[in-house]
Amino acid sequence: MLHDMIKHVIKLRPSDVEHFVHEAEQCDFDIDISYNRYIVDAKSILGVFGLDLTKPLTVKYYGYNPDFENYVRNLAVAC
Repeated sequence: MLHDMIKHVIKLRPSDVEHFVHEAEQCDFDIDISYNRYIVDAKSILGVFGLDLTKPLTVKYYGYNPDFENYVRNLAVAC
């Protein structure tokens, strides 16, 4: 089933990355995380660490997992 794109702006600390990637891996759909023009697979720990973690990051995906959704909402920043 096709879902609308879900988008969140989040803030990750280096200590959050491993847990974030683990949560993303539990989803059966692709998840992208980006900063400016750099887009990486959110299920790649090296990719996520390659982003500038001092800046807000954008998470985008076409799917729904209630556990991941709740987790990402807790990381969300006000825009």
